[in-house]
Amino acid sequence: MKTIALYLVILFGFISCNNQQTNKSAEIKDGIKTGVLIVSHGSHSTRWREMLLDIENSVEQEILKNPKISEVKSAFMEYEGPNIADQLKAFDRHGFDEIIVVPLFLTISSHTTNDLQNIVGISKNPEVVVRLKEEEIELYKPKAKIVITPLLDFPGFLKKNVARRYNAISKDTGNEGVVFVAYGSRLYTQQWVQLMNDLGKYLRLTADVENISYAWCGHIVDYSPQPVTNAVNQILDIEKSVVVIPILVAFDEMFQGDIIKKGIEAVEFNETKVLYKPDAILPDENLNKWVIDIVNSTLE
Repeated sequence: MKTIALYLVILFGFISCNNQQTNKSAEIKDGIKTGVLIVSHGSHSTRWREMLLDIENSVEQEILKNPKISEVKSAFMEYEGPNIADQLKAFDRHGFDEIIVVPLFLTISSHTTNDLQNIVGISKNPEVVVRLKEEEIELYKPKAKIVITPLLDFPGFLKKNVARRYNAISKDTGNEGVVFVAYGSRLYTQQWVQLMNDLGKYLRLTADVENISYAWCGHIVDYSPQPVTNAVNQILDIEKSVVVIPILVAFDEMFQGDIIKKGIEAVEFNETKVLYKPDAILPDENLNKWVIDIVNSTLE
């Protein structure tokens, strides 16, 4: 009996030890501290920055319902702060193990293929590093693991956004053309053109619009309003009027308030032939939902 009792003590002790080790492993796994960093390009415009920071305020409570997420922050790649490096340092100071980076960029660009990866320490391209330092963009490799989510055009929510904004301003469906105005990219023109074409195809399917064109307003055209003028006149050659829609994330006085506006003002009879609202993709509840969904799906 003593032998059996001793055996049982050893057996239960072994099981207890294994359970403790299993529970300890579970605690380590469940104890991973994960943060979310919503990253945007940045702008000198206060209104632009406020619109992006509003996203954090709108999604934070819902994201934090996920027990795996401990904190949500925002950062801008350049111009005004908070910058990416400072926010990553803050995550490090508070002992985070993983950071989900959500880039709010429309489509592929040098910022999303090179800059962001080098800023957060995933990549170290000497040429990119030198350029970023010349632009006074701080680099920081955190102790935490970095996971970068897909871009905004990935789920196609932009199509619904553009259709909604067109319907809100349209006055003569069937007799209007449309001009999209986007920032553009020298290195990834093909991808930006594809995005414009995809938005155009969707709008043709959902609204009575046949003729659609686009224009760039960023560095690819040296911030000139002339491409906007040209695109609008191209549509007016075949349509009675044209709706101009900015494909820009947020409102910036330089783009919606100056470049696009001047481009339209250079069009003859623009007061009666051009419909333009200096709006942006934001605010959009669907974008907020996309941010929440992309964070949760990244954790699955």
